[in-house]
Amino acid sequence: MRQTVAVATASPVDDTGDLARFGYRQELERSLGSFSSFAAGFSYISIMTGVFQLFGFGFASGGPAFIWSWPLVFIGQGAVALCFAEVAGQFPLAGGVYQWSKNIARPATAWMSGWIMTIGAVVTAAAVAVAYQVILPQVSLAFQIVGGASDAGQTATPNGAKNAILLALGLVVFTTVVNIVGVRLMAKINNLGVAVELIGVTLLIVMLALHIKRGPQIVTHTQGTGAGQSWGYLGAFLVASIMSAYVFYGFDTAGSLAEETREPRRHAPRAILRALTAAFLAGGLLMLVGMMAVGDINAKELGTLGMPYLIKSTLGNGLGNVFLVCSAIAITVCCLAVQTAAIRLLFAMARDGRLPFGTAIARVSPRSKTPIVPAVLTGALTIALLLVNIGNQRVFYILTSVAIILFYIPYLMVTGPMLLRRLRGQWPRPDHGPYFNLGRWGTPVNVLAVLYGAAMTVNLAWPRKEVYGSDHWYFQWGAVVFTAVIVAVGAGLYLIRRGANSAPTSD
Repeated sequence: MRQTVAVATASPVDDTGDLARFGYRQELERSLGSFSSFAAGFSYISIMTGVFQLFGFGFASGGPAFIWSWPLVFIGQGAVALCFAEVAGQFPLAGGVYQWSKNIARPATAWMSGWIMTIGAVVTAAAVAVAYQVILPQVSLAFQIVGGASDAGQTATPNGAKNAILLALGLVVFTTVVNIVGVRLMAKINNLGVAVELIGVTLLIVMLALHIKRGPQIVTHTQGTGAGQSWGYLGAFLVASIMSAYVFYGFDTAGSLAEETREPRRHAPRAILRALTAAFLAGGLLMLVGMMAVGDINAKELGTLGMPYLIKSTLGNGLGNVFLVCSAIAITVCCLAVQTAAIRLLFAMARDGRLPFGTAIARVSPRSKTPIVPAVLTGALTIALLLVNIGNQRVFYILTSVAIILFYIPYLMVTGPMLLRRLRGQWPRPDHGPYFNLGRWGTPVNVLAVLYGAAMTVNLAWPRKEVYGSDHWYFQWGAVVFTAVIVAVGAGLYLIRRGANSAPTSD
């Protein structure tokens, strides 16, 4: 296994030489610029995916007041992003979170972070892909291949759930092909998609603002959602916060593409922070103005059909469909970015000898300059996950919650060890160089990042009936059981690999 040597004094334009100091050859194509790096993180967060997909869940769970979870989650994940920006400037390597954990934590922690995040990326790709069902059938019933008009935009009906899987399968096949072709095509599609999303969400906010019917005090209304909750509205609010938590992750993707980015020590930290901030501003304004503009704030469709209903009922079908098409484009590039990050993660772990058949997985195509086997593998695993759950409408919220948990845990495997190093006086290192540095704010920001990550992980995994139902224990405890199984399997694989690597060889 290669031993990394962290050196932060290389010339910022000597990217290949800088990479060699970590013990790696330049195999991936280094062609991404500043905007492409930002676009990778922004498209993963994707306002027009997450907000469109789960606004209805948040609104139904907490009423208009659920929007207060948006700035709270932003502050928590903002602390995580600041920590990531600091470490991204020090370790500009493919694999992002795995590489950062490897360089500041123990080998077992690094392995588990990579393993859990790989599974998390596959689950996320599936969760993102099914968002097509929320959008496309509401543009045209031609996309409702299974079922009819009553299933359009729904994942809570049996036929809606089946149709969601069919649409998702087509999207995953597309993103897999693009990732096999190469990073240049991926970047072009991703940049175009992000440009469409940025323009689309800006115009949407302006158009909704022209239809405002009520004041911003609407965000204090709970619509009685705390009734029946043991913790009153706080219980409802914690459930609703899952919506915001689902949107605000994946910003670390800019770090995952470091070996394909020019001057990654400079661009990656900025891209991480810009992606998160842009998503916060755009998403927050969209939800606020939308709730101020919608005709009937008490319409039950706001909790079932969500943002697509809000837009079409306010702007009309014609203009509304234009913005729904923009959302479909955003979902496409979001799924593409998710798979791209997963591919780099598998590549990085295989290159370090952490995976079975590592040589094959880490092989980079001389033609496309991209790892082919990880692209096929992530596509196949995502498709398998979708097929296993076809027709099961309950699975969508379980997928969403599990996907977030499987990112929050690896995030803690970076912020936790980083905090320990800070408290021991070992971070930042003496050779940190001129790259992003939190300075005297490092410890309080790091403490907030760890506390927030741990608290939200518990909130996401809590087996509450409002998220997981109460009719079957394996659904209600699905997030806990699934996460525990992933951790147990990962621990077993690590012990097996460590045993194999330490076994004596005969002469």
